[in-house]
Amino acid sequence: MNEELDEFEIDITRCMHCGACVGSCPVNAIFLNEVVLEFNDDCTMCKRCIKVCPVGAIRLAGER
Repeated sequence: MNEELDEFEIDITRCMHCGACVGSCPVNAIFLNEVVLEFNDDCTMCKRCIKVCPVGAIRLAGER
């Protein structure tokens, strides 16, 4: 079964809570909580957050 990649996975062991992804989001769809990042339904899947993360903590669900 081939599922579409339509969600992000966050590696909480890597995430430094630096906020780079939050600042890069053109639709303000990312929220920084104490433990994990959250994405709301406004996300357009532009993937800017993946590109700006300095530690590679964000990836598309299902990607390795």
